[in-house]
Amino acid sequence: MKLIYIKLAMIKAYNEANKKIKIEHLLTDAMPIDELDIPVTKIIKGDSKSITIAAASIIAKVTRDNIMYELDDKFPLYGFRNHKGYPTKKHLEAINNYGLIDGYRKTYGPVKKILEEHK
Repeated sequence: MKLIYIKLAMIKAYNEANKKIKIEHLLTDAMPIDELDIPVTKIIKGDSKSITIAAASIIAKVTRDNIMYELDDKFPLYGFRNHKGYPTKKHLEAINNYGLIDGYRKTYGPVKKILEEHK
């Protein structure tokens, strides 16, 4: 995933959380975020050095896995359950055979290639 999307997602998460609790300091796993009005500490290999970052990483991966399972239930031909966000050869073949579904990031290499081929 391109870093700009990760950064935008982190800023959105901060803005949503900050509506409910006052956030005074943010830790990130190596991601600099200069757009916020609070201190941000970027920690290289943060998930191995910070229990907070490690916990957030686990929550993110479990959430991603659950999304993949839901997508797999809706679109079983694509094999989402098996790739957990990292497309397998089988998944890329399914995209070529059955086309794209809503939600694909249009800038992702294989998706962008398919879109360009079908113009």
